[in-house]
Amino acid sequence: MNIFQKLNLIRNSLVRSKSLQTIMKIDKMAPIISCFEDLSCGKAAEFMTKGQVIAVPTDTIYGLACSANCPEAIKKLYAIKGRDSAKPVAICVTYVSDVRKWGEADHLPDDLLNNLLPGPVTVVLEKTKLLDNPFLNPTTTKIGIRIPHHNFVNRVTKIFDKPVALTSANFSNEPSTLSIKEFEHLFGHLGAVFDGGVLSQGLDQNRTGSTVIDLSQAGAYKIIRRGISYDRVVKIVESYGLKSTV
Repeated sequence: MNIFQKLNLIRNSLVRSKSLQTIMKIDKMAPIISCFEDLSCGKAAEFMTKGQVIAVPTDTIYGLACSANCPEAIKKLYAIKGRDSAKPVAICVTYVSDVRKWGEADHLPDDLLNNLLPGPVTVVLEKTKLLDNPFLNPTTTKIGIRIPHHNFVNRVTKIFDKPVALTSANFSNEPSTLSIKEFEHLFGHLGAVFDGGVLSQGLDQNRTGSTVIDLSQAGAYKIIRRGISYDRVVKIVESYGLKSTV
């Protein structure tokens, strides 16, 4: 990134930050809690139960998380991101059985899902009726579902026991983040920040996040975002006879 790109990024960040402040009242700075601290997972679940948006590490990048079925939390999430509500967010769950609870996956064998998940993969399916928040992805009938290969997040979703909305911890259209220092400008709008250290070995190429694959159509797949596990994901789905629709 050259000096002009850096200056442009700083300018855009300041403009977005000022715009965000007009949308939301800045609360006191969010507490920073180590993911390795005792009871940290329970604290994360408690914040989300109260309708708060929190920052969490995943197996790829840092994410903003909240209760997926809480309308106020989802509206707050979009405001913090400065995100167009037409752009969907994914949910994070604990088990493959949860994938089937929130997404229509009768046409997918367990073995296929178990080979894809957990890991840096987002599987896009049609929503089930149980995912009934009208503010969650209102312009589509589909939902992306993740099971990160990350102990902290897996424990949080297990304790919370409800779908967790998950999107990258950054302003929309800005780089994804690998450490909490990279999104300090959001701290005043979050319930808490859970620090898991530097993610993905700090490698810039891993900022692309999870591979997003649409498996909503029987016998077919469509790559929505290549992400960091593209080759592995394509190899797996094609071994089950699925054909690309692109």
